[in-house]
Amino acid sequence: MLYAIIAEDNEGSLELRLKTRPAHLARLEQLKEKGKVVLAGPHPAIDSEDPGPAGFTGSLIVAEFESMEEAESWADADPYQVAGVYAKVVVKPFKKVFP
Repeated sequence: MLYAIIAEDNEGSLELRLKTRPAHLARLEQLKEKGKVVLAGPHPAIDSEDPGPAGFTGSLIVAEFESMEEAESWADADPYQVAGVYAKVVVKPFKKVFP
């Protein structure tokens, strides 16, 4: 089943986010190689693809997991979560309708 992992960043975490980004992306790449990622990306803090020093307010990942428990476990081990970039993470089942 698909799950949405919706994360909110801690205020002032841009420097930590940038430092932790390579590990975060490497882990997502592993999931992608298994054909499990539908989409993933950050939420810019301003209306711009490159928000610069404004940074990001969080992230969204939609991916396939065997169960809610597996999705939550994967989210809990995300480098951003472990490093303290994220203030809050919610995992919800997701039903893809479009495209």
